[in-house]
Amino acid sequence: MTPRPQPGIMNIAAYVGGKSNVAGRKNILKLSSNEGALGPSPKVQARLRGIGDWHRYPDGSATDVRDALAARYNLPMDQIVCGAGSDELITLLIQAYAGVDDEVIHSEHGFSMYAISAQAHGAIPVAAPEKNLCADVDALLSAVTERTKLVFIANPNNPTGSYLPKSEIDRLHAGLPNHVILVIDGAYSEYVVEADYDDCLDSALESTNMVVTRTFSKLYALGGLRLGWMVGPAAIVDVINRIRGPFNVSAAAIAAGAEAVADTDFENRSRQLNSQQMARMVGSIGQLGLKTHPSVGNFLLIDFDDQNRAVAADAFLQSTGIILRQVGGYGLPTCLRLTLGTEDQMSRVLDALAAYLETEK
Repeated sequence: MTPRPQPGIMNIAAYVGGKSNVAGRKNILKLSSNEGALGPSPKVQARLRGIGDWHRYPDGSATDVRDALAARYNLPMDQIVCGAGSDELITLLIQAYAGVDDEVIHSEHGFSMYAISAQAHGAIPVAAPEKNLCADVDALLSAVTERTKLVFIANPNNPTGSYLPKSEIDRLHAGLPNHVILVIDGAYSEYVVEADYDDCLDSALESTNMVVTRTFSKLYALGGLRLGWMVGPAAIVDVINRIRGPFNVSAAAIAAGAEAVADTDFENRSRQLNSQQMARMVGSIGQLGLKTHPSVGNFLLIDFDDQNRAVAADAFLQSTGIILRQVGGYGLPTCLRLTLGTEDQMSRVLDALAAYLETEK
């Protein structure tokens, strides 16, 4: 006999992150993981340089960052819990509320960690069909059964960039049984400027079965420090605090997160850059004769209408040192996902796309 993992573990297709290097290339432009274009705030970097006492355990309650979040968003501190990225919080929610043969619903092209975390705990992931690459509330509600324990919605969604307005989120929440938790994954919330979008923080506070997860890995560009947070009903937050690790967030992440939340000038500058480059890239890629799908995040899906063509374009771009993200694993084999960057970086991408299209002639 040899050690055997729990049933279902070996059926999981492990998560594969965005590629970060190309053999033989040095001048790499990594646009595969939706990382913040400007890197961390200078104030955050200065704060990190000032940290000492690395031999001490961090504050197990992540008080400084929770205090900063509470002040910024007018939230009660005791209804905020932090994690090592929002990935950890997603996993903890499933661990706490879904077991063997329970069901966890997500939208068809939703973030792959929902299904992976469900399978890791013996639960069954259920993918609800989308309409025009956007979550479909009616399809999600139709997928609910007596075994459903959680429904995950990334809003905005990765990798499609689509979003549900508040009216649709409210309709989804109202249609769920009281024992089913609605999880709004707001990893890209800080980028959204559309008037009918809502971050749902207040809704989560007022509810008994809704939570919102957020991350510092995107606009705040702290992916390497692994910091996420969650807001929800006191009872659910209490459950997560009971099962998370006692020191699950590092001292560096706590300090950086608190500084990042307070630096609203940098946040606004990052959002403005993203909006500018989004408009530019949608227009310029369209002029090249390629299709993009509407996005409110910090990324764009470029659709080549043919899987072989998308693969060829990806190979060509990599030959120039530019790495986008293949999204065939999300059921979008004709697309490549482009993380928006600085003006110079986007110029390099446009030049490379134009050069690739010339090879097709």
